[in-house]
Amino acid sequence: MADSAEPAGSTRVQLCGAFAVELGGRRVDHALPGRQGRLLLGHLVLTRPRQVARETLIEVLWGDSPPRAAPAALSVLISKVRAVVGPDVLRGRGTLSLRLPDPAHVDVEVAASALHTAESAVALGEWRRAWTLSLTAQFVARRPFLPEAEGPWAESWRRRLADMHVRALECYATACLELGGPELPGAERAAKDLLEAAPLRETGHLLLMRALAVRGNVAEALAAYERLRAVLREELGVDPCREVQDAYTELLG
Repeated sequence: MADSAEPAGSTRVQLCGAFAVELGGRRVDHALPGRQGRLLLGHLVLTRPRQVARETLIEVLWGDSPPRAAPAALSVLISKVRAVVGPDVLRGRGTLSLRLPDPAHVDVEVAASALHTAESAVALGEWRRAWTLSLTAQFVARRPFLPEAEGPWAESWRRRLADMHVRALECYATACLELGGPELPGAERAAKDLLEAAPLRETGHLLLMRALAVRGNVAEALAAYERLRAVLREELGVDPCREVQDAYTELLG
């Protein structure tokens, strides 16, 4: 997870894709007690620094129908995880909280921050900055979130990351269009990925139309509009928004 560019003693947590935890420059994820150890630590990372009740952790680990022995099993699990990460990191008895050594880099938090800044950069017309930061957000958000996790809390995070991925693709396609030149193929690819993830998102169709047109594929851009119009009529009984209609009219002219 870490590379030679990372400072010694770094703290990093990766919850999307391969689960990985590095505390103070030391990899500890392989020492955690299996699936439940990973889920316990992952949940506490996301809820830090708030205190979490044991009842909540039992639901995270066993769902709505925990075994009678769940409280005792949780106590054993907490002890094992605390032995791996240290008592300064995993704190509390009746309720638990996590304190990661600073500076801590948690992939989903890095992605959320990058996306927020990328959207601000788009609004300001800072296209190169938006391009870089939207790629950072995409890299995290497109990967599966804690595949072992089940339940409402995990599904909530998956929905949030899916939305982040769509917004990052939108930022990236917009930045690529504005930068032009060698970035134009990236705009078309990102717009197509965006429509695959969110078929009814009109901004995605608009970005695809613009990307196709600027690359000289006006007929394909017109066809993209017709596909959107047909989908909206069939699914929602509405026409494309005014901005998309204006872009279509401009293509015809």
